[in-house]
Amino acid sequence: MHRIPRFAPGLIGLATLVALFAATSATGRSETAPTNSLEPSITYVNPIKINTILTGNRGSWSGTAPLSYAYQWLRCDSDGLNCKKITNATGTTYTVVSADESRTIRLDVTASNSDGKATARANATSEIPGNPQAPVETGPPTVSGSAVVGEQLSATRGTWQGTQPISYTIHWQACNAEITSCAGNGATGTTYTVAKSDVGKRLRVKVVAKNSAGQTYGLSDTTAVVKDTSSGGGGGSGNAVPVSDVGPAGERLIVDKVVFNPNPVTSRSVPIRVTITVKDTKGRLVKGALVFFRSTPIVTSTPTDAPTDGNGTVTYSIQPQSSFPIKNGYSVQFFVKAYKSGDPTLAGISGTRLVQVATHTP
Repeated sequence: MHRIPRFAPGLIGLATLVALFAATSATGRSETAPTNSLEPSITYVNPIKINTILTGNRGSWSGTAPLSYAYQWLRCDSDGLNCKKITNATGTTYTVVSADESRTIRLDVTASNSDGKATARANATSEIPGNPQAPVETGPPTVSGSAVVGEQLSATRGTWQGTQPISYTIHWQACNAEITSCAGNGATGTTYTVAKSDVGKRLRVKVVAKNSAGQTYGLSDTTAVVKDTSSGGGGGSGNAVPVSDVGPAGERLIVDKVVFNPNPVTSRSVPIRVTITVKDTKGRLVKGALVFFRSTPIVTSTPTDAPTDGNGTVTYSIQPQSSFPIKNGYSVQFFVKAYKSGDPTLAGISGTRLVQVATHTP
């Protein structure tokens, strides 16, 4: 807070007052430039191909009103990198053309007001196949688990169509925090244990789908920035107890908190990040509890059960399916269960909860 000095009457002139208030005003205005709180997204009907119409959603922004928005569509490589502006593609929609074959498409949204401007970039689409008989993605790959050193992440290959048979290879990639640079880390397969060298980075998978007509790449959403709870910090990891310590005195597991991002959900093409916190009936955070998470009815991908980390949390990235309802005044319900590995299905220390996320038309 800026405090104006007190002066004896008659000792402060008009020029001094003007300078003080101008400085205070300038400092306050610098805090009202546009800020992005929910990244832009691209909506389209799978499978993506020539003549598919892409619709850009600007995301959520804050700042001094009024805000104006500018759009720029980008043609990128199969990793969603090395993007170049597409000439005359500056509207809220874009139609895929032959020049986009074997490429991905992204969207830059720039918000401007009297205090400045800022740009945010939408995640890449799936790769546009060069051959219509080559594999084409109908649902993107996903990664679930906690982005914490020592924790195991699980990946799905997504869903694909095209001439059968189709073979799949899952490659793990490490990206910088801004997701402007991603490279394979040499790991393949459906699971990956987060390494100390991943701290400060984001992780994702690149799926190679191949058949007799060609091969196509699919990208998952990235994880949160990887943390190392053993190095101190981590928001409560010191209070977490192992799940093996829960139960002897009659304690049970509780699904304490479930956070959806985005909320409300406005697009089927944007993955939903879900962070779940587990405690016991004594209020202690619990590490190592397995978490089952599924929509009811099933209108999203279902992640592989993963353990809570040293903060008592697990984060999943789920993909809405074509049946996921996007309409105002509606919510989608999810069933959550926290349990200890090896416990009987109808016994043990498990805790369950029903939660929901709102939906809204763009």
